[in-house]
Amino acid sequence: MIASQLEILTQGRLYLESISESEYTAIVSPNFISSVGEHIRHIIDHYLALMSGLDTETVDYDVRRRGEKIESTPQVAIEAIDRISSWINNLSDTDLDKSITLSTEISITNKTVQTFRTSIARELVFAGSHAVHHYAMIAQIAFAQKTLVPEFFGIAPATATFIREQELKNINSVSSAC
Repeated sequence: MIASQLEILTQGRLYLESISESEYTAIVSPNFISSVGEHIRHIIDHYLALMSGLDTETVDYDVRRRGEKIESTPQVAIEAIDRISSWINNLSDTDLDKSITLSTEISITNKTVQTFRTSIARELVFAGSHAVHHYAMIAQIAFAQKTLVPEFFGIAPATATFIREQELKNINSVSSAC
């Protein structure tokens, strides 16, 4: 699990190393209402909430750092990703198994907060899946900006497996036709 989380964060880091600050902060309207920087900040906020949750025993993904420098400066985001990666790399099995409380708003019409019991491992899987989901949106922004993204960027692990299997089937069918 640790390795897969580090892969996800490395994808984001590699992408950030490849774009300019103007690409990072641009809002490609009318198709998008958020910049790459806002998506990256949102991803990082989730990981930071989880890091905090290990100490406080409560994860609250609704704590956001909107408008901070991390949204406007790719290098600040890279530094945050590096800190998160280091934290994940140092998690022990005991840390992963730790039971914590998840607190989250569940209504768009009024403030309704629900709490649940969960674990650091479960929430780490969620944070990774959430990051991949936002990477998919970033990939669409990158496409509109005519910039490149890393291979499998924004592709769910199960989808990546499906793609690899299809490629293998295609190779095998070409080989058997020869």
